Formats: sequence, structure tokens, C-alpha cells
Amino acid sequence: MTPATPAIRVALLAWALWLSACAPLAPVAQVPPAAQIQIPVSNASRVALAPTGTLRVGVYPGSPTSLVILPQTGERAGVALSLGQLMGQQLGVPVQVVEFARVAEIITAIQRGQVDMTFTNASPVRARDVDFSRTLVQLELGLLLPPNSTVAKFAQLDRVGMRVGVSQGSSSQGVLTQQFKQAQVVPVASLEVAQHMLRTSQLDAFATNKGILFEMREKLPEFRVSDDRWGLENLAIAVPKGREAGQAFLAAFADQVTASGQLSRMSERAGLRGLAKAE
Repeated sequence: MTPATPAIRVALLAWALWLSACAPLAPVAQVPPAAQIQIPVSNASRVALAPTGTLRVGVYPGSPTSLVILPQTGERAGVALSLGQLMGQQLGVPVQVVEFARVAEIITAIQRGQVDMTFTNASPVRARDVDFSRTLVQLELGLLLPPNSTVAKFAQLDRVGMRVGVSQGSSSQGVLTQQFKQAQVVPVASLEVAQHMLRTSQLDAFATNKGILFEMREKLPEFRVSDDRWGLENLAIAVPKGREAGQAFLAAFADQVTASGQLSRMSERAGLRGLAKAE
């Protein structure tokens, strides 16, 4: 067989490339145009919200509103994590994720200027220490109860001998310490420790938002999340005080991440449950 001339080889190569271009491609998930956000950012906003040149995002493990590991893939997810990554992209700065054991430690780090943003309950007490965007998500507060618990409603919990776990330094700790007359409020160092204390009957219940409770129940399948609610958490983006130059950007970011559907997708990917229902 006569070897192909250079001209013929070039023609054959061009034909192969054309056929390749016409072949069907593997499906790729397309982000709808409405999901794209683009927020004008001034240098003053960028410096105010990421003064080190990097956006430092505070997260803690075990809460879909902050940071979880997806069991199917082992990937990291969470609303605070995803919001931080998107916010850094919009600001045009790199993102550093800083992990803490519990949310109270993140609030302290924000006060000290060691963290630039997180996503958490915008309680009046916390609003004295950090600034918040408008509320983006409302979650019901509930209880995680052992399978043999006789408690059916929150109103039955305030009894002598009842030990109710809360995250140390959380807004739940502050509220329930004032509210309970007989039950003992037990501050717990982390959600992992709380799960161990529930398994070993050192706690009779654990109180926090239902997003966390449903996540904890994945590891404690025989436990149950209470049907009723004892309050609401209004979750918002938190930033250090004194960064007024970034407030216009922050407000626009909160509006667009909600209207575009990005926030819903972040919540769904993290497996966030316990969203507030109308009563």
C-alpha cells in the first residue's frame, strides 16, 4: 500500500477532527442564566470586607448551615462555606476557610478581626458584637430526643432531672438558661461531643435549630426530632463591625443570591432541613 503523502495526511486529520467535533458530548449540567450574579464592587468595599486581601470564612462542622461532609461523595458543603466562596468570587479575592469547633468561637474570631464573614443566627445578643445582613433563612428550633423519651412537646421538657444539651456559647444556651425553671441546661463543646453524650444517656435532649438536629439524626437514626418548635432562628451573613464601606455590596449580595436561586441550591446541596413553616 502506497504511504499517504503529507497533503493526504493533513486532509485525513482534518476529517477526523471534524467527525470528532460532530460527535455527541457527555451531558454537562448547565447553570441557568438566572443563577448568575454579578455585583459591582468598589475598591473601598473590597478593602472593607477583605482587608487582608483574602476573604476569611468561618465555619464549624456538623451543621448544613455551615459545614458538612456529603456522605455520597465525601465533598464539603454548607451554606456558610458556599456563600463565602461565592462572595470571594464576587469581590475578586481568594477565600480562606477557617474551621472552628462551634459557632461561638467564630463570633469571637469575627469580633477580633480574625474572620471576615460567616452565616449564623442573627440574634439581638450577637448583633451587639457583629453586623448582619438581612435575614436569608428561617429555621425552626427543636429537640433531638432518645427513642425511649417520654417527651412529646417542648412544653414537657422543663422538669426536675431533665438534662438539655446546647452548644456552648450558642443563642440556644442563652434563651433556655433564662427560660427553664427546673430542667438543667448543659453546655457542650461540640456537636460531636453532643452525639456521644446522647448515645451514652448523659443528656435527655439536645436543643438547637432543626437543620442541625436532622443532620445529627443521620448518625443517631433511632433518635427523633420533635415535631413542634420552641422558636425560630433568623440566619444571616455576619461580618465584623466597622466595615460600613462594604454594607452596600453586602446588601446587594444578599438580595441577588436569594433572587437568583443560588441560596436555595446551596441549601439543597448541603441537605438543609427544618425550614420554618407558617403557623
